[in-house]
Amino acid sequence: MPDNGDLRDVESTPRQDTQVRVFAMPPSEDAQAGEIVQGFLEALTSDDPHYDTARKYLTATAAKKWRPEQSTTVLANGPSTEADRQSGGREDAAADVIYTLTGTRIATVDQQQAYTPAGGLYSKSLHLILDAKSRQWRIDTLPQGVVMGKSDFQRNYTSVNKYYFASNTSVGASGQPVAVADPVFVRKRVDPMMQMVRSLLNGPTTWLRPVVRSSFPTGTALRKGVTSLTPDDQNKLIVPLNDKASQVGATKCTEMATQLLFTLQNLTPTVDEIELRGADGETMCDLIERRAASVAWHGSGNHPGYLYFLDDKHRLVRIAGTGTSTSAVPVPGALGKGDKPLKSVAVSHDERTVAGVSADGRSLYVTSLASGGSLGEPVLTSRGATGADRLTTPTWDARGDLWVADRDPGDPKLVLLEHGEGPPLVVRTTGLPGRIKDVRVAADGVRMALVVEKDGKQSLLIGRIERDDKSGEGPAVLELRSAAPELEEVTAMSWAGDSRLVVVGREQGGVQQIRYVQVDGATPDGLAPAALTGVKAIAASEDEQAPLVAYSEDGIVRLPAGEQWQKIVKEGSAPVYPG
Repeated sequence: MPDNGDLRDVESTPRQDTQVRVFAMPPSEDAQAGEIVQGFLEALTSDDPHYDTARKYLTATAAKKWRPEQSTTVLANGPSTEADRQSGGREDAAADVIYTLTGTRIATVDQQQAYTPAGGLYSKSLHLILDAKSRQWRIDTLPQGVVMGKSDFQRNYTSVNKYYFASNTSVGASGQPVAVADPVFVRKRVDPMMQMVRSLLNGPTTWLRPVVRSSFPTGTALRKGVTSLTPDDQNKLIVPLNDKASQVGATKCTEMATQLLFTLQNLTPTVDEIELRGADGETMCDLIERRAASVAWHGSGNHPGYLYFLDDKHRLVRIAGTGTSTSAVPVPGALGKGDKPLKSVAVSHDERTVAGVSADGRSLYVTSLASGGSLGEPVLTSRGATGADRLTTPTWDARGDLWVADRDPGDPKLVLLEHGEGPPLVVRTTGLPGRIKDVRVAADGVRMALVVEKDGKQSLLIGRIERDDKSGEGPAVLELRSAAPELEEVTAMSWAGDSRLVVVGREQGGVQQIRYVQVDGATPDGLAPAALTGVKAIAASEDEQAPLVAYSEDGIVRLPAGEQWQKIVKEGSAPVYPG
């Protein structure tokens, strides 16, 4: 520090933008066919909004026919290229040439922007011709969509949840609709806000569509001429809509604004308020962030009051869901006394009811989390010969329905108890590739995570829950799809957000690890949880701010954001958040 001299103005260094942007280069004059192919593939990974530069590598006819938005194919590495045929021998003397693009496919993103894991070999051809007049090589035949390697895909695309409402489902005395996340991938630096608004207005993805609804009337779109959307300096976003939305009532309009707010806040924190305007430019409705919670039930917006687990005296105990306390107290009611040894528990989202499986795994009990509550008789009993062949850990959705699987080899089944009581309903599980080992229902009640075991290997599957009240066939879990195809052993799992799970598992030949996965099978952005050995159970909340909790060889431990694992108690088991 200087101790003398005069004061002088110094220009501050502007904050550097750490985002790397990639700009495509047009084809150079007299570029050879191989250079045209490489330049085209590089242009596909650029931030060019409409792939205008990539089209310069095509003939005029091919450029008009090519639909890059139709799909994105993701390969383990960038596509390899090989010249298959040249008419006339040497490339510089040939009239045409075919290049084959090859690679190992790992995923596809369809026209709805939905991600799906994929395998197998990718092999497509590009046909190039030498233009008779310009004497320049151009691509005249190519596959629809775009193709790129995994690293380019991760740099170019980001996963964002858009939100709809569960069909025919409400929560609480006021009958709030339940928000359901529908993850899609958008290009990070190509006006993602416009992409997400258009995607939301276009409706849910095919897989989710049968169990959700949108409050936007069919045909609703942005008003003609709207080319960009930007929040103002008060974090308010004005969204002009066409005349299809002009006749909606106040309740529907507020629900529409809620869908937009949940969706855009998942993309960026800079939107606190939504104003919808009609085709005439008049304000239809206005919604601020704090009102949205009263419009719809949103899993990630509900914060758990407590973390629950079983202590060394077989009692169900709890500690505050946030903070650093390690002082656990028995819950009110029968399960806080320790008279009935338990193996696992599940607490309802409103934290008023608890379901517990007996220590031998045979019996399921449901009781109130209130002083004076009695245990009563079991609501479900398994006939499995051993604990591993009996009941799984139960799980609640926000509607108050209780789900559990019976692993009895002689009669395996997934069971639903509506509102935690009444006769058990056997749930149809079409296409189940093995026996259910573990089950967790999403808070929204329309998606379910299943660990299925076959020949000693486990797979994590996501299914869509259809209740089908009209047909009388009862509830079903349909269209199962893999959420972690690379894992061959799944030890534990839990929902950890609106469309994310935390999984403890092992790849073939690997060691146990903890990772996050998305319901569509993609790997979410961000770091994996810190390593922890000997994990037997894991608990997370749809509220992603709640600490991750595990039962390991060190006892009950938790992982606050940005920190290392911390011990809560040495003796304890079966940690759970509400759900």
